[in-house]
Amino acid sequence: MTTQQGSDDRPRTDSGTEAGADSGTDRGVHERAAGNALLRADEVIAGYVPGVNILNGCDFYVDDGELVGIIGPNGAGKSTLLKAIFGLIKVSSGTITLRGEDITGQKANQLVTKGVGFVPQTNNVFPSLTIEENLQMGVFQAPKKFKQSFEFVTGLFPALGDRRAQRAGSLSGGERQMVAMGRALMMEPSVLLLDEPSAGLSPALQDEVFVRTRQINRAGVSVIMVEQNARRCLQICDRGYVLDQGRNAYTASGKDLSNDPKVIELYLGTLAKA
Repeated sequence: MTTQQGSDDRPRTDSGTEAGADSGTDRGVHERAAGNALLRADEVIAGYVPGVNILNGCDFYVDDGELVGIIGPNGAGKSTLLKAIFGLIKVSSGTITLRGEDITGQKANQLVTKGVGFVPQTNNVFPSLTIEENLQMGVFQAPKKFKQSFEFVTGLFPALGDRRAQRAGSLSGGERQMVAMGRALMMEPSVLLLDEPSAGLSPALQDEVFVRTRQINRAGVSVIMVEQNARRCLQICDRGYVLDQGRNAYTASGKDLSNDPKVIELYLGTLAKA
């Protein structure tokens, strides 16, 4: 799919950025907006096989307290961006910074101690362990945090506390997702990366995941969420990015992306679920 850019004659806001969905390829806009970002990626090139890039110069940022959604067609590089941020794949070019510190290529365990949490799409719980033991694994680098963190997580997800002795393997898909989110929150991250949290869930459980994600964000955790349920994602996020072929196609508030005719035509028609 060829990435089509936003119109050059759209009205602009007082800050100089375009009103509505903005072409995501304007680096000047990105540089100005990301100046005080909590986490940012600049011109990131990365992939799984040497010489075969999935991300092709991707820019991204999230501010303190934001919930940012990432949508786009299959193969666009959405999950790859999260894995590049979390040190799970090699970044061949570009930089990723956290509060101004270059974290490009740092290992996942190092990033967890710096305040980055990650919930993968699949295989995200230890099925043979209880809910409580799964949460304990979340603080294996700092076990003294367990009591305080357990209280915080079970405050967000009371069912995890009520069923703490139940094995994770006996839980439904939606319940496992709650355990995975809870475990990632045990180290009190400043930013949480969620990879397709609603994938494979019933519509009712998908709604619960989105509600819980917003709840986590309101508790003070910045959230970066990759989602195929594009319309629902844009309903709850503060800002959104549309990726296409490993590059930024559009970026704007969730509301503006939802209402932008080009975004609807090119992406939401095939990605969104009513």
